[in-house]
Amino acid sequence: MADELQERAGVPVLVCDPDGPPIATERDALDLIGAAFAGATVVAVPAQRLAPAFFALGTRFAGEVMQKFVNYRLRLVVVGDISAHLAASAALRALVAESNRHDHIWFVPDLAALDARLTPHP
Repeated sequence: MADELQERAGVPVLVCDPDGPPIATERDALDLIGAAFAGATVVAVPAQRLAPAFFALGTRFAGEVMQKFVNYRLRLVVVGDISAHLAASAALRALVAESNRHDHIWFVPDLAALDARLTPHP
C-alpha cells in the first residue's frame, strides 16, 4: 500500500504506508508535509517508519519534526505500539501525555483510536 489520502471521521488524513521509507531526517518529514498538501489536514505515520532517533529525545529529532508539522498547520499522528520506547524514557512518556492533551500531535495505538479522536463529540 502506498501512502494514501483517506477520509476518516470526516477528516482528510494522509495514511502512511507502514512499509514506506523511513523518516530519519527533517527532509523526510518535509516530504510527508509536501504529500499532505494534496488535501490532508492530518498525517498518520506508523511508528515503525520513524527512526529510533525520534524516540530518543536527546537527539532533538522529534522536536524538529513536530515543529515542522505545527509550522505548516498539519496535525501529526504517530500510530502504533511505542511501549518499548515509553518504558525506556520518562521524558518521552511526559511528551506523549502532554501531546495527547492538545490538538497538534497525537500518539495513538491504531487507526481505530485515531478515528475515535477525530470523531466530534457533542
